[in-house]
Amino acid sequence: MPGKMPWKMAAGAAAIVLLASGCSGSSSDDAEALPNSISIGIVEPTSLIPSNVVETGGSQVLASLYYPLVRFNDKSTPYAVAAQSITHDKANRVWTIRLKPGFTFSNGEPVTADNYINAWNYGAYGPNGQLASYFYSRIQGFADLQSEDPDGKDGPAQAPEPKARTMSGLKKVNNTTFTVTLSAGFAGWESVMGYTAFYPLPKAAWESEGVLKKDFAEAPIGNGPFKIKGKWQHDQQIQVEKVADFKGTIPKVNAINWKIYQDLSTQYNDLVAGNLDVETQIPVESLSQASSDLGDRLLKSPSSGFDFVGFPLYDEKFKNPQVRRAISMAINREEMTEQIFLGSETAANAFVSPVLQGARRNTCGPNCEYNPIKARQMYTAAGGPAEIKITYNADGGHKPWIDAMCNQIKSSLGVNCVGTTVPKLTDLLAKVRAREDVGLYRLAWSMDYPLMENYLGPLYTSDGSSNYGAYKSTAFDTLVRQGSEAPTVEQATKYWQKAEDILAKDVPVLPLRFSQNVFGHSDRVTDVTMDLFAMVDIYKIDIAS
Repeated sequence: MPGKMPWKMAAGAAAIVLLASGCSGSSSDDAEALPNSISIGIVEPTSLIPSNVVETGGSQVLASLYYPLVRFNDKSTPYAVAAQSITHDKANRVWTIRLKPGFTFSNGEPVTADNYINAWNYGAYGPNGQLASYFYSRIQGFADLQSEDPDGKDGPAQAPEPKARTMSGLKKVNNTTFTVTLSAGFAGWESVMGYTAFYPLPKAAWESEGVLKKDFAEAPIGNGPFKIKGKWQHDQQIQVEKVADFKGTIPKVNAINWKIYQDLSTQYNDLVAGNLDVETQIPVESLSQASSDLGDRLLKSPSSGFDFVGFPLYDEKFKNPQVRRAISMAINREEMTEQIFLGSETAANAFVSPVLQGARRNTCGPNCEYNPIKARQMYTAAGGPAEIKITYNADGGHKPWIDAMCNQIKSSLGVNCVGTTVPKLTDLLAKVRAREDVGLYRLAWSMDYPLMENYLGPLYTSDGSSNYGAYKSTAFDTLVRQGSEAPTVEQATKYWQKAEDILAKDVPVLPLRFSQNVFGHSDRVTDVTMDLFAMVDIYKIDIAS
């Protein structure tokens, strides 16, 4: 997901399927090549390199191709999967990972400690420009892999070479054991290693030492239950088929066709027509009819999703916190969730999803309460801009609520508000990273690992990989760091809660909604579930008898 950057940015979902597919997976040409196949709708991933994936579409595909070190139980507690054991010293600084024996990549290569060490070093090496590089930042020696360009003026091409190419905190003990030494203790490190960025890469991935093959992302080789069939067919599909003799948990289906869409509504029409087996996000405009269309095949489950609109704090127009607070108070979140989302989402008055330990309600306080009179007074006094632009990706079904939000802003503040689209989430992220004039920008977050810190560090710390708005607060950074270095997660949470209190005052983003999974499936499949990470459980889903 982003966190990725560290996180996973949720794209929404997609539609206008670009492949000329006929019926569902059971009768199309694709299904004939992949018997007992199912189809699941996604958006075009940003990448299929584990260290370069920061959104749910790519993460979902990678979850079928790779097997993580840990997964999480119903209480969000990590348990070993590809790891035999994960232990640590009393300071939570030196972690020892022992791998389960006998695992191989889909090309037959044995999975060894080197595969993890080499993959993580590649992801952390600054010149490689990996979007999930932030996730390795706690490992000792990470700073030595970054180019020293304090002003950020030189760019990746001109920046000087880093001091090192490998992190000193990664050490091989033997073929199935390695240690990770952190710069400072972190009690939650085992949970972090469940994230996409911590998958291994095989020898076949490398052109030379530290240099990934240019076309590896087109047909990645993983250590998971499925392998890619052919290559990634961009904007169309990614087909995966079951790996023979896989040593881990065995999925019930033999193959998955990840169908790529550019519009949620088209994806929904395919679902209703039987041309798609799973849609992970029912579009807003179809919520009222979905129960009639799908019956008991319309499902809901808890999610960690957090929808928000970011402020570009690099833009002078939004640097004044009074302007940001006024815009926040101009929005009637409850009205939006009830009228647009029909109660399928809840109004967000905090910055951390309520599914997490330590999350609190109403931490945003008055700054997230609808108060149009005070909002206009504050906005006028602060000299807010005469027009507000909100940029969003067209492939995620966001137009209805963006329009509604703009209408509320117009009414409350007496200024013009316009929604502006870009085709894909990847286009939006590129514009914000380049600090283009996008005005406010629509984003969403689905947790990478179940810790409160995952909603704070990546999005708002000065060096956070997903801190697109360039928010900076020394006090906030200090509290997040103190929490990370606390001896237990319980103690860490107290620091993280204080850090969230600073966000409530500064309002670097507009909290809007906490989402749940609202999804549907065809009558061809059964046991369809989605987890807190907004992903389909590929191990449970089955073909209906």
